[in-house]
Amino acid sequence: MNLFPCIAAILMALALPFAASAQAPDADARTADADVAALLDSIEYRYELDEDGDYRLVLEMPDSARTQLVFVRSPVEEYGNVRVREVWSPAWRGDGEFPAAVANRLLQATSDLKLGAWERQGPFAVLVIKLPADATAKVLEDAIIFAAMAADAMELELSGAEAGDEF
Repeated sequence: MNLFPCIAAILMALALPFAASAQAPDADARTADADVAALLDSIEYRYELDEDGDYRLVLEMPDSARTQLVFVRSPVEEYGNVRVREVWSPAWRGDGEFPAAVANRLLQATSDLKLGAWERQGPFAVLVIKLPADATAKVLEDAIIFAAMAADAMELELSGAEAGDEF
């Protein structure tokens, strides 16, 4: 019986917690897709990386003092030969189940959108646009702007101006 594979596996298992803790400060950089950074840099968008390695942008809305949060996700999803990346922008936060009026409004709004669809992500109503993973910087910029404008408009509609600017 060869003990070397067993000993190597035990040593690797013991070393993994130390390797993970040594890399923890760079966890977001390790999972971030550098292609997205290059695209955002080329269109001169400021961003931060979140804890998942996604790109977090805050856009100023035209003709108002409002801003809108947009995420360009690093993971690429695949189905067969189709590869997509997602652009997200939240518009509403609920507690528990979405009220029927909110859910129905989001479904109705989805049918009117040129890009994307409204989805539930935990307690949030989020506009999600799925782009080809190899989209150009201009296509990504169009999606970011569209997501920000549509989500900010939906936030105002669902929450009202008196609720402030959460996203």
